[in-house]
Amino acid sequence: MTSTESATDRRIVAAGALFGAGIAASMIDLFIFHLWLQWHHFYDRSTPHVGLVADGFFHAFGWFITIAGLFLLADVRRRGEVRWSRWTGAVLAGIGGFQLLDGVLNHKILRIHQIRYGVDLLLYDAVWIGTAIALLVAGLITLRFTRPARPR
Repeated sequence: MTSTESATDRRIVAAGALFGAGIAASMIDLFIFHLWLQWHHFYDRSTPHVGLVADGFFHAFGWFITIAGLFLLADVRRRGEVRWSRWTGAVLAGIGGFQLLDGVLNHKILRIHQIRYGVDLLLYDAVWIGTAIALLVAGLITLRFTRPARPR
């Protein structure tokens, strides 16, 4: 693989990972759990107003990295052909990686972003973190099997 092909491959993976993390942050977490179900805010250790402001920043961050991933993907497409299976693996890894980071760091360690309040969290945590691990592993396996061949 030439250095140009290697750089293109890294850009495809970065584009997919950014897009996946952004989708996890904006679409899955924010739209479903914050807005639709209204289970929590990104930062719950203050007033509801502060929680809504924190959601706004969280939403902006999620869309920023989603759009950054799409711009990077557009640049890769402009320069040549996109290996869509490789990009899809990176998207899955990005979704799973973001969800795992959020579930472990924000929910469990920092405790600033709980899934629900007033209920036993074991089932919620198991589903959230289990799904994150499954998506991350699926993405990493896909990336492994779609890795460009190295010349011998």
